[in-house]
Amino acid sequence: MHCIIYPCKKVTLTTPAADAAPTFIRQRVCSGSSRALHGAYFNRKLAYMLLAAATILLCFIVLIWSADLFVAGAASIAENMGMSPIIIGLTIVSLGTSAPEILVSLTASLADSGELAVGNAIGSNIANISLVLGVTLLISPLMVNQSCMKKEVPLLLLTTAAVGMLLLDGVLSNLDGWLMLGALVLIVTQMVRGQKKDRGMLTEAIEEPLHHLKPLRAWLSFLVGLTLLVVSSKMLVWSAVFTAKELGVSELVIGLTIVAVGTSLPELAATVTSALRGHTEIALGNIIGSNMFNLLAVMSIPGIVGPEQLESAVISRDYPVMTFLTVLLAMAIFVSRKRVKSSAGHSYLGRTVGTLLVSFYALYYYWLHVSI
Repeated sequence: MHCIIYPCKKVTLTTPAADAAPTFIRQRVCSGSSRALHGAYFNRKLAYMLLAAATILLCFIVLIWSADLFVAGAASIAENMGMSPIIIGLTIVSLGTSAPEILVSLTASLADSGELAVGNAIGSNIANISLVLGVTLLISPLMVNQSCMKKEVPLLLLTTAAVGMLLLDGVLSNLDGWLMLGALVLIVTQMVRGQKKDRGMLTEAIEEPLHHLKPLRAWLSFLVGLTLLVVSSKMLVWSAVFTAKELGVSELVIGLTIVAVGTSLPELAATVTSALRGHTEIALGNIIGSNMFNLLAVMSIPGIVGPEQLESAVISRDYPVMTFLTVLLAMAIFVSRKRVKSSAGHSYLGRTVGTLLVSFYALYYYWLHVSI
């Protein structure tokens, strides 16, 4: 005789004959037993959620550390090959701060979690402007020079508008992805050519401390950093997808919030450090460069691997918020030229702008909460 327990089911009891085949007894479980079973299920679910949260936290730590290790190795390899500091700063270091987003986006796309990758790209841009730059301005106000106002800021606005046009049909196609990646190559090439002639930017880039490793140690750092980046990004994607399913929210929301903030931590560290050293051009350049990398490199990956069908909220809520914050930053830079604290050819961004940006970030999170 076999017994199968169904919590809170009606009793079905049969008495088998002596020579009959084994039968099944369906037995009603008392309310106390039912509560015990539900309690055990809840405890097991809570344990899985705590494990996922701990894995996410650990992956963020490993991602940030491995990205720094990767950049140290790559920059030293480039230096040993004779590359100049300004090119190393504008290419390898800038790419290194976006390495977590790129690896997470690639891993998520290959795991058929393109929504997570899209959310990571847009959420990171929102976090870079409102959280990273906002917190940096609260710690140390920035002076933005004229070349940044005339070149980098308009370029970011143009990139934001162009990518938005590609996404209006609600699909991130293979063609969209390759167009974004091609635009990134052209923009980086032009930025390197233009800023090699900018004496102020060149001076700040040379003063920025670079890693100087011997060839063997440089290659070891590069390979270990790259390996840890790949492994930690895979674990992060697994934990994020599991968390989304358990919380009953979309992978897009997890990408916009938890993953975006975690992968933006390198930008926060780099921007605050540059601002405290007085290297305001590099501090703001980190934000602008990272946002363009996110739009043209991170966002392109789901399209190249995909195509990826976008959630309607991306077009109606998230991308408009990112565009609004980008326009707000541009307006703040241009309007602040007339402030008393602004010197000739510079724009002063102070704590008022920082408070405004951080406040908008809090409002965006509230909007996410009420719209879930």
